[in-house]
Amino acid sequence: MKITFWSDYACPYCYIGEVRLRQAIKELGLQDEIEFDARAYELDPNAPVAVMTNAVDRYATKYGVTREQALAKIDTISRMGQDAGIDFKYASAQYTNTLDAHRLYKLAVSKGDPEVADKVNGGLFAAYFTDNLPLADESTLLKVAEDAGLNRDEVREMLASNRFVDDVRADEQEAAYKGVRGVPYFMFAGEFDVPGALSVEDFKHAIMRAMKLQSASDEKAAEAHQCGPDGCRL
Repeated sequence: MKITFWSDYACPYCYIGEVRLRQAIKELGLQDEIEFDARAYELDPNAPVAVMTNAVDRYATKYGVTREQALAKIDTISRMGQDAGIDFKYASAQYTNTLDAHRLYKLAVSKGDPEVADKVNGGLFAAYFTDNLPLADESTLLKVAEDAGLNRDEVREMLASNRFVDDVRADEQEAAYKGVRGVPYFMFAGEFDVPGALSVEDFKHAIMRAMKLQSASDEKAAEAHQCGPDGCRL
């Protein structure tokens, strides 16, 4: 079964949601039966490449609250991340552009090795929320790439080009077409969509529901009256 989801590497709920989803899959013993299809979604495509502020100050400015109020909110989110087993340091995350991070993930996916792609995906989230590194910085991206086993020279060449920009934009256009207004946004086997970071238990229910619906759809398809290259089904 395929789970398609849109996320951004600067989105705390995306990181938390994905960790919870993977935990749900593990508890169900379905690691070998689930295929991940991660799509790009920039929360702020116009974010600067150079770091100008941290998460707390950015939140205060964006929502018109005091720094103390912003810190309280971000601390609440950080506790959610810590409860999910993440070394979560959201308050000191460095606000920056994430386009190149998404492009790096696209490069990893192009290698055809899900393990490499998963390492890059997890490495990018950890770089931002645990190590508080600037995701638009080449040195950050090269480290994540090398840790996942990608070739440093190939990554540097990719970052210096426009490679995978169109792929990122295509993901975002598809999200807009589907009416996605925020992330994370999950699509379970094409059967139904779920916005937001669910609890582990709710993710488990969603997975089982999707598998039942997919099974029912497969049975109906097998019974459908169709003609193909080998003839017509009676």
